[in-house]
Amino acid sequence: MMKQATLLSSSIALALVLGSASTIVHAEDGINVGGAIRVNYAYKDYSDASQDKTGDFSFDMAAIKFNGQKGDWGLAAEYRFTSSTDYIKYGYGYYNIDPDWQLQFGINKVPFGNPGFISNSFWFGIPYYLGFEDDHDVGIKAMYEKNGWHTDLAFYKNPEYGPTENKRYATDLYTGTINGTEYNNEETNQFNVRQTYTLEHEGGSTTVGGSVQYGQIYNNKTGNNGDRYAVALHLDSSYKGWNLQLQAMQYEYDAADAVDPNKIGVSVVSWQYEIASKGQAYSVNVAKTFNTDWGSVKCYNDFGVMTPDVADEGYDNSMQNVTGCAIAAGPTYTMIDLIMGKNMTFSTANNDHVGLPEVGDDWDKRVNINFGYYF
Repeated sequence: MMKQATLLSSSIALALVLGSASTIVHAEDGINVGGAIRVNYAYKDYSDASQDKTGDFSFDMAAIKFNGQKGDWGLAAEYRFTSSTDYIKYGYGYYNIDPDWQLQFGINKVPFGNPGFISNSFWFGIPYYLGFEDDHDVGIKAMYEKNGWHTDLAFYKNPEYGPTENKRYATDLYTGTINGTEYNNEETNQFNVRQTYTLEHEGGSTTVGGSVQYGQIYNNKTGNNGDRYAVALHLDSSYKGWNLQLQAMQYEYDAADAVDPNKIGVSVVSWQYEIASKGQAYSVNVAKTFNTDWGSVKCYNDFGVMTPDVADEGYDNSMQNVTGCAIAAGPTYTMIDLIMGKNMTFSTANNDHVGLPEVGDDWDKRVNINFGYYF
């Protein structure tokens, strides 16, 4: 499956700070150029071909990053190349209004959910596959940070690519036919507000907060507008090497002139699939970091469940559990994950939906090892 050739874990993102930062960054004047090269091994217990070959080893991606600042003005961008395509992850300018306020304009990270990520693994969490984790759209965002308080206010006109494009980094609404259902939806005119507070305490810190998102859904066939919303409560707490992430969210896509109002089409990294148009998603992630003389090892378990909340009672829950370790040594970062999925896209044999009627009731499993060199 091509999807995982483009994902970036939360721990890796910490090493690639500026572009996906959830805090205001004040850098020295100058231009920094960096990037990454990654390869990937995948083994799927639900694929006869994968079992026969004992998995597959392949090129994952190469990335180039630019971070530059002159006075109060700055620029951040990342572009990625995979074996089948290339695309921009983010690219924006920013202006430091004062030490507490920063303005970002361009393709920047949508402020929704836990700051940073609601996952530890290479595989991301269920919110990513619904369009609510590590999303990047075209718009303007204001960030305020002082005395533990962090506020994000943002407006996004549209996603980074058009609705018929599936070669993209983040999940967005899709225009096209999926499993015989025609979709003609576009994201537009989106507003985001996120408020968090970070309390420093002995052995670490705890960040609590809430997020709200509202936008329109334009039907490019009929010209009519529907709407969409999402809300979330989240917590991220660290204590002496331990980390706990909790998040509960609810979302709804209410598309105009929908062929089937119970579901909607989305696309990401060269794939398109269907999700329940309304539901809840819950995330519980636990991690422990061990420091060594040569680097660090972070071991984690990320669990997520999505509960559909649509009129069709035949729709079923989707679940995903990822157990793994991330090994940091010098410029390298390796993630070893055991992924278990049930009624879940990308981690099960039935790879075309989240929260729709379940086909089979077993947990599917796969092993993924991603090795990256960062410079």
